[in-house]
Amino acid sequence: MDNHLLQKEISGKIYLIRGMRVMLDSDLSELYSVDTGQLNRAVKRNAERFPGDFMFQLSDQEFTNLKCQSGISSSWGGRRTPPYAFTEQGVAMLSSVLRSKKAALVNVQIMRAFVQMREFISAHAELSQKIQQLEYRLSKHDDEIAGLFEAIKQLMMPVSKKKKMKIGFGD
Repeated sequence: MDNHLLQKEISGKIYLIRGMRVMLDSDLSELYSVDTGQLNRAVKRNAERFPGDFMFQLSDQEFTNLKCQSGISSSWGGRRTPPYAFTEQGVAMLSSVLRSKKAALVNVQIMRAFVQMREFISAHAELSQKIQQLEYRLSKHDDEIAGLFEAIKQLMMPVSKKKKMKIGFGD
């Protein structure tokens, strides 16, 4: 699979859980071409490398919510315990635990996907901030702008609908 397609696939497997961008153990094991149980056993053998800010297990409720939001299969024969979620640092640490050549290559692409996502979010945050600043500046001139629009509407109105002004004295 070419690197661009792989990065696109990886980006679709990054979730926002507990305010952190994470990847699930099952998605990572698929990308690394290892069994999910094998991945989790390797992590448990090296538990000191995976503190809570690197990896955590989803609660039952989080797992249920994730299945509803993303369409993860909940059919019989699937997993019976909530998955483990790995933060960007946890994924980086996986490369030291899984020593296969494929794991190293895939890990590079995963790190690039996280960086790309961070850059995308940062760019949108800057744009959002600029829009808010513009809205604030415009709000100071709301009455003036409303008056301008009213004048434009008056000018665009057909002559027959415009109020006829009486000239001279009288009612």
